[in-house]
Amino acid sequence: LLFLSETGGKDRRSGLILTIPLCLEQTSMDELSVTLDYLLSIPSEKCKARGFTVIVDGRKSQWNVVKTVVLMLQNVVPAEVSLVCVVKPDEFWDKKVTHFCFWKEKDRLGFEVILVSANKLTRYIEPCQLTEDFGGTLTYDHMDWLNKRLVFEKFTKESTSLLDELALINNGSDKGTQQERERSIDLNFLPSVDPETVLQTGHELLSELQQRRFNGSDGGVSWSPMDDELLAQPQVMKLLDSLREQYTRYQEVCRQRSKRTQLEEIQQKVMQVVNWLEGPGSEQLRTQWGIGDSIRASQALQQKHEEIESQHSEWFAVYVELNQQIAALLNAGDEEDLVELKALQQQLSDVCYRQASQLEFRQNLLQAALEFHSVAQDLSQQLDGLLGMLCVDVAPADGASIQQTLKLLEEKLKSVDLGLQGLREKGQSLLDQISNQASWAYGKDVTIENKENVDHIQGVMEDMQLRKQRCEDMVDVRRLKMLQMVQLFKCEEDAAQAVEWLSELLDALLKTHIRLGDDAQETKVLLEKHRKFVDVAQSTYDYGRQLLQATVVLCQSLRCTSRSSGDTLPRLNRVWKQFTVTSEERVHRLETAVAFHSTAEKILQECPEQPEGFNEMDQFDEIEAVGKSLLDRLTVPVVYPDGSEQYFGSPSDMASAAEHIREKMKLVSLKKQQLRQPEATTPES
Repeated sequence: LLFLSETGGKDRRSGLILTIPLCLEQTSMDELSVTLDYLLSIPSEKCKARGFTVIVDGRKSQWNVVKTVVLMLQNVVPAEVSLVCVVKPDEFWDKKVTHFCFWKEKDRLGFEVILVSANKLTRYIEPCQLTEDFGGTLTYDHMDWLNKRLVFEKFTKESTSLLDELALINNGSDKGTQQERERSIDLNFLPSVDPETVLQTGHELLSELQQRRFNGSDGGVSWSPMDDELLAQPQVMKLLDSLREQYTRYQEVCRQRSKRTQLEEIQQKVMQVVNWLEGPGSEQLRTQWGIGDSIRASQALQQKHEEIESQHSEWFAVYVELNQQIAALLNAGDEEDLVELKALQQQLSDVCYRQASQLEFRQNLLQAALEFHSVAQDLSQQLDGLLGMLCVDVAPADGASIQQTLKLLEEKLKSVDLGLQGLREKGQSLLDQISNQASWAYGKDVTIENKENVDHIQGVMEDMQLRKQRCEDMVDVRRLKMLQMVQLFKCEEDAAQAVEWLSELLDALLKTHIRLGDDAQETKVLLEKHRKFVDVAQSTYDYGRQLLQATVVLCQSLRCTSRSSGDTLPRLNRVWKQFTVTSEERVHRLETAVAFHSTAEKILQECPEQPEGFNEMDQFDEIEAVGKSLLDRLTVPVVYPDGSEQYFGSPSDMASAAEHIREKMKLVSLKKQQLRQPEATTPES
């Protein structure tokens, strides 16, 4: 209903021009009064001192309304108004009444009121200070001015409120104690509006004012120099300066608060990590002290430890993050925070490293226990295998298989020795680790738990040592038995070899020992060789008998049946008897041949001039008998005790020997005849 504005124009006294356009509708005096108060509050005091020229546009209103408005000016702005120009409509009001009324009230109103037509208004105000509505040339956009005023009012209101809030926050941060500062900041920490937004609005507004003033136009719209006063550009600049100052302090307060909050959050997180590691984390490790009594038990403990490590890893990740945050704060922190930050960092690092060391120690202990039980299990299996091998009776076929079995037994025993040595090393290493556990015993006495673990480890090693000792004793017995068996097989083999050698001697005696010699001397040599040959055979026989006697003793020691008593010994005795019979026959033939050759050679070597030595013919008869007997023996085979027969040499060999004897017998016979002829001649003489 009311369109009221300050156009920015000036009257001839450089006073501001206030335009009050009236309309046909009912005008609210209250709204008009409020609007006038607002408009009059905009100019500066210096500008107000120059007074106002009020243009009341009554061309579309009634006289009584115009009159009411003019009278109201007396109550609202009597001191500031110097001239009121009432623009009358083309249809004149009652001239006498109107003129009389304003003239009559002139002294009481305190300002001059004139009634003028729109085209006559330039008599009182320069055209350049009037808008087009009144025939002037002043460019004025009331909506644009109104929008700018709204922006300004909003900025003024928000900035003023924000300044109060920021001042309260900043002043609260300057209080004495830290608790008072934190309590003040907690109560008024967040402003009701965003300072950045308000500052941006103020800068945009100030930029708009400055741009229009210096450029003179914006989109074809002129801006008068009075805009500095109408839109209070200095107020905007002053508010912006104050805002920047307070906002800078506020940012520092926020930074300090953020730093303090961050420090408190870090401290809280550090205490959470420390409390968990020293509380539930350490309690988990306290309950895990055993090492298990087998591979499966150790693996189960390792799996449980991995679960504990998984829970710790989550807190260690928090530790890494906190350590990075603390390091960043240390690099950019204030001197007053360095001590506290370093203390937090040291406390966190000490607890985490101590807990990580405990976890690592526990993991190494369980790994060592697993390796110990693994070696113990392998050694136990080796001992079981060795014991099983020792419990099986040995029934080898020959000495080579016994040697192979004995070698395998020695290899298994050596493997057991190495396994027991490895078990001792693993056990000692595990005992050393357990003994070091007391240095970080999770705040508890682990003597009892350690004693159980130590007793278990020592018990396993002692048990393995006893089992190994029993196996060694059994191996010693088995080794002795197997060596005796090797000796038994060796004796049997050597005894069989002796039988073979004796058989070969018998065969050589029959096939090669056939010559009887060409004379007594040669025959004696053959007889001497034969005796030596017999000595060799006797030694061979005795050696075989000794071996067979040894086999009997070994069989008795081994509690086994001797195979040689039913095989080798009868063969040895049979061959030896055959050899003895054959040797005796050979000796008899050689002795007969020696007697034959000695007698024959004696007869044949006697001189004919000494016939007295051959007076008796008995010697000739004897040698003939010996020769015939020798020839007869050459044709007779050797008869063995079992009734079998065997000839010396081949028939041709015997024929050759017999022929040599016959020739010598012919020589003896011829000698006999020669000796007989002289005897026959003598009687006749």
